[in-house]
Amino acid sequence: MIDAHTDNDPLIYLDNAATSFPKPREVLERMVEIYAEIGVSPGRGSYDLSTEAAAFVAATRDKIARFFGAPDPDRVVFTVNATDALNLAIQGIVTTGDHVISTRLEHNSVLRPLFHLHERDGVEFDLVPFEADGTVDPDRFARALRPETKLAIVSHASSVLGTTQPIPEIARRCGGAGVPLLVDAAQSAGHIPFALSDWGVSAVAFTGHKALLGPSGIGGLVLGRDLAVASTRFGGTGIDSHSLRHTQSYPHRLEAGTLNLLGIIGIALALECLATEGMEQTHEREMTLVRRLRDGLVAMPAVTVHSPPPRADDLPVLTCTVDGMDSDDVGAILDADYGIAVRTGLHCAPLVHRDLGTVQTGGVRFSLGATTTQHDIDHAIAAMRAIAERLL
Repeated sequence: MIDAHTDNDPLIYLDNAATSFPKPREVLERMVEIYAEIGVSPGRGSYDLSTEAAAFVAATRDKIARFFGAPDPDRVVFTVNATDALNLAIQGIVTTGDHVISTRLEHNSVLRPLFHLHERDGVEFDLVPFEADGTVDPDRFARALRPETKLAIVSHASSVLGTTQPIPEIARRCGGAGVPLLVDAAQSAGHIPFALSDWGVSAVAFTGHKALLGPSGIGGLVLGRDLAVASTRFGGTGIDSHSLRHTQSYPHRLEAGTLNLLGIIGIALALECLATEGMEQTHEREMTLVRRLRDGLVAMPAVTVHSPPPRADDLPVLTCTVDGMDSDDVGAILDADYGIAVRTGLHCAPLVHRDLGTVQTGGVRFSLGATTTQHDIDHAIAAMRAIAERLL
């Protein structure tokens, strides 16, 4: 028996793949303090405070480059989020007559830009299926490459299944064909290490508000040395102001207008917090908990778990369905009766659900975070058991 949830009970938050919550208090408080001290327009003035703000931005680019194993801090471009970064890269690389290869695991932040370019410019793209274990076969991916392939795009980790992809192996196949590989690390950044240069990846898009534990409204595109991305937005940069042509030096060629200094401060502090807490240790604990959750759910006859058994470098994400129930109804019951917040529906990855056979009902996604406890998981198992038993 599970006790009914009351308004006085704390929320059990299991929607960290959407955004991590709660954010570390020390990050939020220090963010505001620093912004109150240096919150002017960075690099837009010759006065000392503007120079100090610009120095903070430059230091944050350096932190991000080191975090992702990238060679050049000047090729760290700040964006609004990972979707913005992916659009910046895709639309700055792909042109009429080009071909793109990606996968059926992708989020709409990849699928929709590709579909838009297909409709507008006749760009062709192929989407490689994923295997039964939730991963993409690098050899199958390589067989889809063509002479006219301009770009390859792969999500590092699935937002539905939690499975990570063999990025180094895929990158080797792409590199051998002379095709740059853009990786969507929206889900994986902050969970598992990334090594852009060592893996042979050309670019990685990330967001600050998920496992990186930063605020929303800040993300980035990190480029390798050899990848050229054309400007697709234009405006003030604080340099070359005499010219009406947008500057072509990095990172300014891909940034226009005043930067989100508060968000940049937040991501810098979040990276420091991750280093202090220990990203690997936190991830290992989360994976232990998601295995406990999976064991509990697979024992229920009315529940189907669609995420494969998690490996050490997968994410603490699990998607399931309850026989005969729409996922939105399951999520509403979890919230109202048991105080558990999960994400339901298609998770902005419709092709994954189409291939899983869950496109009509959607899925119930549990995604764990740094503050998830064993009590949270046991409560979630008990709640799902109570829901499933209503069907018997």
